[in-house]
Amino acid sequence: MTITLITGGNKGIGFETAKQLLDLGHIVYIGARDVERGKQAAAALGARFVQLDVTDDASVIDALATIDSEEGRLDVLVNNAGILGAGVIDGPTALRVFDTNAVGIVRVTEAALPLLRKSANPTVVTLSSSMGSFWAVTNPDRPEFAMPLALYAASKSAATMLTVQYAKAHPGIKFNALEPGTTATDMTAAYGVGRPVTDSAKTVVRLATLGPDGPTGTFTDEFGELSW
Repeated sequence: MTITLITGGNKGIGFETAKQLLDLGHIVYIGARDVERGKQAAAALGARFVQLDVTDDASVIDALATIDSEEGRLDVLVNNAGILGAGVIDGPTALRVFDTNAVGIVRVTEAALPLLRKSANPTVVTLSSSMGSFWAVTNPDRPEFAMPLALYAASKSAATMLTVQYAKAHPGIKFNALEPGTTATDMTAAYGVGRPVTDSAKTVVRLATLGPDGPTGTFTDEFGELSW
């Protein structure tokens, strides 16, 4: 059985990714900040729940310790938790966005590394964004060019860079970053845009189910590799 942890898995793309991986036979742990919502989501899917707030070191350590005691390893980590941080740009907002979207990746990945090393096919998938691509946001022909989301974009650039650096530092583990596609979730509700989560989750599942010889250190969407 493949043991998978999805951060922010109680809704949106994370929830649908959990559903699709469960259908493929994975044992899925849904990590969520809110205990009640996390338990409800896990129960609805037949998944397992761990309380996990990516902005809290103790919460992250406890969540991975629980998985260690119950499973003894981790095969797939999906760094899905993230926030948009739209609106006012100031120091506190910047700290909150980066703490969730970038530093949170470091917290969870570092805590997960000992368990991933026990896997025969360790894989880390990080949900980044083409908003973090310098190529996309400077290209007038791309929709990202006109999106005024400075903090989100910058934090996703960091998320993609972390993916590349982790891939270089840990060649025995696959690390890949993903643009899942504009998706209709709570995050995009104010903009009234996005496709169904089922479509975007498929791109996450593809990277979460790579074989041992799969690529690492990539930044892709459903059509292939993206420019940095």
